[in-house]
Amino acid sequence: QVQLVESGGGLVQAGDSLRLSCAASGRTFSSNYMAWFRQAPGKEREFVAGISGSGKFTYYVDSVKGRFSISRDNAKNTLYLQMNSLKFEDTGVYYCAASLRGPPKYDYWGQGTQVTVSS
Repeated sequence: QVQLVESGGGLVQAGDSLRLSCAASGRTFSSNYMAWFRQAPGKEREFVAGISGSGKFTYYVDSVKGRFSISRDNAKNTLYLQMNSLKFEDTGVYYCAASLRGPPKYDYWGQGTQVTVSS
């Protein structure tokens, strides 16, 4: 059974940093595009960052450029999101997702991890 399990969320103050992890099991995703999404209270889920299978290409929503960094360790089958200079508006549930044939379709999703940034 394929699973994506996020961890690393928490309650932090504005300006702090967090590192999210997404551990995959049940299959490898080393050749697959993966991404982080988030959903703030009362809002739709939005794309945050994406990364190609090799890790060579990365993509970010404008609001996190320069503050967030997506990376992956294919040997560990794990995806990361380093979040620096966190802002109140970064608050939400963060999900990792894997796409077997490339975005915009995502085939596997994690259960999410809560990130709360106090102002």
